[in-house]
Amino acid sequence: MALAPASLRLRIAGLIERGVDALRAQGVLPSDLPAPAFTVERPKDRSHGDFSTNVAMLLAKPLSAAGTKANPRTIAQALIDALPGNDELAAVEIAGPGFLNFRLAPLAWQRQLRAIHAEGSAYGRNASGAGHRAGVEYVSANPTGPLHVGHGRAAVIGDCIARVLAANGWDVVREFYYNDAGAQIDNLARSVQARALGRTPDDAGWPEDGYRGEYIVDVAQAYLRGETVAFEDHAVTGARDPQDLDAICAFAVAWLRREQNADLAAYGVAFDVYFLESSLYADHKVEETVRELIAHGHTYEDGGALWLRTTDFGDDKDRVMRKSDGSYTYFVPDIAYHLSKWQRGYERAITELGADHHGSLKRVHAGLQALDAGIPEGWPEYVLHQMVTVMRGGEEVKLSKRAGSYLTLRDLVDEAGRDATRWFLLARKPDSQLTFDIDLARSQSLDNPVYYVQLSHARICGLWRQLRERGLAFDADNGLAQPLELDGDSVATRATRQLLAELARYPDVIAAAGEHLEPHLLTAYLHELAQAFQSYYNDHQFLVDDADLRDGRLALAQATRQVLANGLELIGVSAPEQM
Repeated sequence: MALAPASLRLRIAGLIERGVDALRAQGVLPSDLPAPAFTVERPKDRSHGDFSTNVAMLLAKPLSAAGTKANPRTIAQALIDALPGNDELAAVEIAGPGFLNFRLAPLAWQRQLRAIHAEGSAYGRNASGAGHRAGVEYVSANPTGPLHVGHGRAAVIGDCIARVLAANGWDVVREFYYNDAGAQIDNLARSVQARALGRTPDDAGWPEDGYRGEYIVDVAQAYLRGETVAFEDHAVTGARDPQDLDAICAFAVAWLRREQNADLAAYGVAFDVYFLESSLYADHKVEETVRELIAHGHTYEDGGALWLRTTDFGDDKDRVMRKSDGSYTYFVPDIAYHLSKWQRGYERAITELGADHHGSLKRVHAGLQALDAGIPEGWPEYVLHQMVTVMRGGEEVKLSKRAGSYLTLRDLVDEAGRDATRWFLLARKPDSQLTFDIDLARSQSLDNPVYYVQLSHARICGLWRQLRERGLAFDADNGLAQPLELDGDSVATRATRQLLAELARYPDVIAAAGEHLEPHLLTAYLHELAQAFQSYYNDHQFLVDDADLRDGRLALAQATRQVLANGLELIGVSAPEQM
């Protein structure tokens, strides 16, 4: 029996499950003993093997609890004896209190290498989500100003979550929710109107909460010129009349939506659906949702306001839905909006938001549960990102003249470049605060992780240029037929084994990133893969006269280039062929 090529770790897990089944059939384990949630992982000390599992110790616990004396090492030995025969396992050993350590035979690594060559750009992807639909909402900026750096972090996290889910087989819909209703939109319109009337933020007639950035001047001048703003499937023409506040509002929102879309496109981010908050009111979805909540008995009136009993669903206090003046609080349209996602067939709905939105999550979850519409508890899923601090020359960069009060995404991309901006804003777990060092992001040094990874890809591409310059050939089929250089325990052998192990790990990284919504796992992985390749590169010559040796080493280098390219594509970063 041979291990299937997709994920060595999962295939080892499959062998273990078959071994446990065999022990049940033999009576060594009770037939009704539930399968334990064991782990299969790489040992921290690689001398212990290629994979390790805690299954024997987990099996011993319920047996001991039931009064049956169970020694984990004895169970481990019985499991070794029950494992199916496999030509890709060199050895299975017992360690410590009952760990099982697996050592792979060279044949397993060779087949994995062949799988990478055969699958190419599809290597690492799986079909676990096939036939299922996921909606990923991210950025969702108010159309009141340029995108800031926080929006940039949301954009790359959301975009990469969507890419990773697609790599796991999900049918993914990317969604942008426009908060185009409310006080902020009124402030925008009045700010543009003030500029159109020739007022400045220092004048007495300036709106109290008006926007002060230079972009307001640009919007006002475009409106007065009667420009037409085309975006998505809409077009709005400036009415030129500075007294027509409704026309100013429509034009300003359109102008800023177009600008935000252009910045996101330049950043490598696109959407399938643009959903307007205003449509929830125009289509009476907010009122319908409120009627449903009332009908299901989860509301009450007090002090002239309508309240939702969110405490019935884990909130610390009940929340006002409709104020005494008849207006709705901000989380009510959010409930209606997420209900629409459920009705549109999103089995998995992910919303990426800044951490400052944390307080509204329980209210939305409570409202959805109160509708009694069959929505699972905990749906939708939220990914919250922490703030970003931007540094240059050891000092924090806070302001943009154009925005007036914050650093824009466009400013950052202009300074650091799209690739570095995406990498650095993704590189840490979303709920961790992030410091973006512009100087590091721009540096062409090995301390810059995105430069290091891209350089590794370019360096491998350079081998093929050198190959042609020297008049040498590369036969991939011959290279994949050559035995891997895994004999002994030299530095070069350890580098080869480490590189192979990293290449084999890629499918597991994609699966974990999709399951846990942690796309930053990809940046960490790519950096580790690049480091493993660099160690291999330093210890091996590639363009040697021996054709078999040359083809074998180049086959491993080509597989590395493919996985680097695959991973960079998933995070939206380019894979240059030369640098």
